[in-house]
Amino acid sequence: MKTRLTKEIGRLLARRWKNMTPWGNLRGISVFLLLLACGCSPAFITELQVSSYMQKKQHHEVIKALQPKLEKTGETPSFQLYLLAGAFYEIRDYEKMFATVDRLEKNIAMGDDSYYGSDLTVYPKTLRGLAYLDQGDYNRAIKEAEEAYALLNQPKGKSSNFYRSQLIDIAGILGIAYANLNRDRKVERCLAMLESVSPDVSILGPEKYLAIARVNMARKRFNKALAAVKNPAAKVSGMVTAFYDQTFQELPKFFILSKCLYETGAIAEAKSGYDQLLKHPQIKQIGGLYWPVLLDRAKIARAEWEQSLAEQLLKEAAEVIEKQRSSINTETGRIGYVGDKQSIYQEMVSLLVAGGRIAEAFEYVERAKGRALVDLLSSQKNIVTHSREASKVENTLNRLAKVENNLNIIEDQADKGEGRQTRGVVISLKKELAEQAPEFASLVTVTGTSLGEIRERITANETLLEYYSTGKDWYAFVLKREGIAAKKLAAGEIEKDVQRLREALADPSSQGYRELSKMLYDKLVAPIHSLINTKELTVVPHGALHYLPFGALFTGKEYLLDLHNIRVLPNASVLKFLKASLKKDDRQALILGNPDLGDPKYSLKYAEEEALAIAKILPGAQVLLGKDAQAAYVAQHGGRFPIIHFAAHGLFDPENPLNSALLLAKGKDHDGLLKAGDLYRLSLNADLITLSACETALSKVASGDDVMGFTRGFLYAGSRSIVSSLWKVDDLATRDLMVDFYEKVTRMEKDEALRQAQIKVKEKYPHPFFWAAFQLTGLSQ
Repeated sequence: MKTRLTKEIGRLLARRWKNMTPWGNLRGISVFLLLLACGCSPAFITELQVSSYMQKKQHHEVIKALQPKLEKTGETPSFQLYLLAGAFYEIRDYEKMFATVDRLEKNIAMGDDSYYGSDLTVYPKTLRGLAYLDQGDYNRAIKEAEEAYALLNQPKGKSSNFYRSQLIDIAGILGIAYANLNRDRKVERCLAMLESVSPDVSILGPEKYLAIARVNMARKRFNKALAAVKNPAAKVSGMVTAFYDQTFQELPKFFILSKCLYETGAIAEAKSGYDQLLKHPQIKQIGGLYWPVLLDRAKIARAEWEQSLAEQLLKEAAEVIEKQRSSINTETGRIGYVGDKQSIYQEMVSLLVAGGRIAEAFEYVERAKGRALVDLLSSQKNIVTHSREASKVENTLNRLAKVENNLNIIEDQADKGEGRQTRGVVISLKKELAEQAPEFASLVTVTGTSLGEIRERITANETLLEYYSTGKDWYAFVLKREGIAAKKLAAGEIEKDVQRLREALADPSSQGYRELSKMLYDKLVAPIHSLINTKELTVVPHGALHYLPFGALFTGKEYLLDLHNIRVLPNASVLKFLKASLKKDDRQALILGNPDLGDPKYSLKYAEEEALAIAKILPGAQVLLGKDAQAAYVAQHGGRFPIIHFAAHGLFDPENPLNSALLLAKGKDHDGLLKAGDLYRLSLNADLITLSACETALSKVASGDDVMGFTRGFLYAGSRSIVSSLWKVDDLATRDLMVDFYEKVTRMEKDEALRQAQIKVKEKYPHPFFWAAFQLTGLSQ
């Protein structure tokens, strides 16, 4: 128990240090605790030590100090839970952070809701808000921050010692989230809220002006961010600096300063700042700052023709972001500059192509797409391994997580010798995981595939055409068994061109689609078409090209569909996961048609006819119509069928492609939505899955390679091939196309069957709206 004197000192200091900040890595809280240390309980001394660890970014030490007690007794004071949740947040262990925050919220509900006059009720909300910012889930971040603001403005919150520091945290979260959603008026209100905070306590000044800088960085208004970070009040001074370590207040501030200098053209000053940051002994412990510094410094080196240095820096940056199985955006997410990790690969590809190192550039393209896949799946739970040795895979994965955690602790403590040894174990375990379950390994680690491995899986009569955008430039890689070539394309504003063509194709009465199609052919295919002298063409799109129906590109005389059997892949590396197709006589099918969605206006007359007509072609098919066409049946029994056909509505969610869904009938315990994210928990064994539904081939177009709609999910779930659509299709024309496709696929390859079915519909309905939406992904055999 603390003495009465200590309690009185606590009350006095609480009033004196009112509004010092507890978050921002608890800057200043140890000032508060240090002055209370005499005559304190062991628990209080623990809190003092832990707050010191938080200042120094020794987050694993925080966890080592607090987690064992929580696991042993299940009881921990709210303030210690807050520190523990903050540590989990900082090391990017979101699962444990959210679990700890849930415990903290329960403690608060039971009455343990304050600490020396400081209200703790807002912290579960602000911690979740920060995590959602990192994950790019800005709407959820806003929801949490707004709820925190409402709590803060309750009478108890307003009287809290930390009211103003909590207000800064909340306004900062809201400002960054609104900035990323381009809601400028809301951003201005958040900035006004920050400006209104009076930093009469010196350690509030840095928090206020760094928050203003972060919001402006999120808006890409680097001049304003620079002015904020240079404000004299953004620095702690005076006696208070003697009580706590400013290192990790100053490092983010110094990064913001250097980044703003770089973005505003003060390259020499930015270069000097980045060089100082790279020499800092603790910079490597902050992965979220380390790789953006390496990236920008590499860009400066390239501009100064120091190509060797640039390559070295880019390789190191790639290693930093690839050594973790989950996103390392935390620090950059919080400062508002959510750096695009894809920029590392874009710079490297550009550098290698310029140097004539095409094979290496291609491998970095594949690594880039692997990084994007890992990021998009980092929040997925219970992904099925599809391995006969599932228990071994789980054991390996648990060992890998433990060793990676130990490696982080070692690096925090700068034990280089032990770090090298532990990194060796990590590499060994990742190799073991790849051998046990290669598909699963590709989803939880960044796994590179060599050019040789990909070439081995290309047939003699096939050309693989892979596109890649660096943001500024477009490249086309043409890969055959005998070699590889690359071409820089004069693509211009390709995203706008694709959008214009899609708008024309979506309107069957439009007349200008051929000119737009010819323009895109000239930009994307004509420069390398002479290299494509094979009937089989495999296209690996990138960015906006995932929206493009390549078969509808017009040469001036004919469509690309008339010249080639075309299939699409999400990336070339997926070839090593595609298993051989089943025998042609193994055609048992599950057909779901015209599900009952509870409203007659959603009925698809021709979808039901389509389902029944296909069933006649495939003897022994099981047909589920109306209320029987349930998602739950697919989840429970889909693994029995080599062919699964969906004739139903589909819904594409551009904000979260994993929430895209096939709309099937509701069941007793199922809402009827078969979501793209659910597919990673299914185990199928399908030779062919056909999605005769609206927009089922679409995926979100952003950085990396966002192919996380249905096609990638079904490939992972165990399908060898998927036929899906790029826009809302015509019901009658789709029926004709699908029936003809299934008649042909029993006697020819899938890509040829689809091409001939499309050509037949094209003869009846010349406009591409009716025939060009469907594409084949995966194996063509």
